[in-house]
Amino acid sequence: QVQLVESGGGLVQAGGSLRLSCAASGRTYSGAAMAWFRQAPGKEREFVAAISWSGDDVVYLDSVKGRFTISRDNAKNTVYLQMNSLKPEDTAVYYCAADFSRRIIPATLIILYELWGQGTQVTVSS
Repeated sequence: QVQLVESGGGLVQAGGSLRLSCAASGRTYSGAAMAWFRQAPGKEREFVAAISWSGDDVVYLDSVKGRFTISRDNAKNTVYLQMNSLKPEDTAVYYCAADFSRRIIPATLIILYELWGQGTQVTVSS
C-alpha cells in the first residue's frame, strides 16, 4: 500500500520542541521531493518546509526559518521535521507530502504534491 504515515505530534508548551517523522512505503520514492504542510482550525493548509531528494535543497516558510529543520533519511524512506522554539501559532495538523516529478528545487504549492499522509496534531500551549 502506497502511503505516508506521520508521527511525533503532541502537546508542548511554548518554547518547547517536537520532532515529526514521516515514514513512506509502498513504492519507490527515488527522486521525490518531500514536504511538510500544516492546517490550523478555520485556516487554509499552508506550506511549511520542503526538501529535495538529495537533501541539498530546502525551502522554508518565512515564519519558521531558524526554528524548524527539515531532513530526510532515504535509506529509511523517512522525512523529519525538527521544530524548536515552538509558538502557539504553530498549533495545527501537520501533513507530510510527496512530489514525484523530480523537480530540482522543491515546490511550495499544495497542488504539486501527489501523495499525502493523514496528518499529526501539534498543539502549543502558551
